[in-house]
Amino acid sequence: MTKIVIATSNSNKKYEIEEFMKDCNIEFCCQSDFQIKPCGEPYNTFVENALTKARHASQATSLPAIADDSGICVDALNGNPGIISARYAGSKATDTMNIKKLLKELEYIQNRRAHFYCSLVFIRNHLDPEPFITEGFWHGEILKEEKGSFGFGYDPIFFDYKTEKSAAELPFNIKNRISHRGQALQKLKLKLKMIYDQQK
Repeated sequence: MTKIVIATSNSNKKYEIEEFMKDCNIEFCCQSDFQIKPCGEPYNTFVENALTKARHASQATSLPAIADDSGICVDALNGNPGIISARYAGSKATDTMNIKKLLKELEYIQNRRAHFYCSLVFIRNHLDPEPFITEGFWHGEILKEEKGSFGFGYDPIFFDYKTEKSAAELPFNIKNRISHRGQALQKLKLKLKMIYDQQK
């Protein structure tokens, strides 16, 4: 069975990827399983940060690697929180702290349109000159208060236009089908099946 390291210590992300890829005969592990510390994210674009994280995890483990960089981009805030979504309220911010700050920023703003964005990278080794890169967009708007108890991050305050529910109100199987990461994973899944089916 092929083993791929995910450049994260976030168990929620690992679960999402595992569930999406469960019919691919691939074993996934987190970089934290190897006591690998996260690398820096010095760039101003999602894709550059994702590629940096993938190369870091692959080099440390000698395994193929998957990494994503994702965040929520709010129109009225010029795309912020964007690449600093996870640390919007500070380097040690919790989801609750980030949500509280975003709601405060938008307190008197009528335009609450926003989207989640995901850049997903797969590399076969840390020197791979042909990284496979996919992306996904999930459009909606920011609610004025939290709704729902599923998901993580900004899910409780993100309203999805299609389902007319917050991301945190959506069952996992529905969220995984329509979310930014779900879109990117669908494209990645096709690539992985093509690569590893040829090796059988």
